[in-house]
Amino acid sequence: MTDSIRQRVEDDAYCETLGIELASLEPGLARTRLEVTDELTNFHGTPHGGAIYSLADAAFAAASNSRGETAVALETNISYLEAVDVGTELTATATETHESGRTAEYEVVVTDEDEERVATFRGRVYKP
Repeated sequence: MTDSIRQRVEDDAYCETLGIELASLEPGLARTRLEVTDELTNFHGTPHGGAIYSLADAAFAAASNSRGETAVALETNISYLEAVDVGTELTATATETHESGRTAEYEVVVTDEDEERVATFRGRVYKP
């Protein structure tokens, strides 16, 4: 993997706005991190589902594009399992689970600092 792929992923303006960081990137595997701040909470005071989804989606995008080949999402879904407090650092780990020509599938597990699962995200990509 080249530094240019990593740089392209790290230059994502949306992730920068939310505070999502690329922690690691390997072929078919990526980790992103996000600290839950007050700005990322909903009216219940828990992390907004969109913030958790964005963290998982960023890992998914990084992993699926990690070999330098363009990959775009076909479908995604997420299951929210636990709420966490402000100040919690979340990590999303995306792993390629199936690859077949022009499509691939990924599982993304979002965990807290104690490695407790907070959400599970699944996604498929198309490689034009």
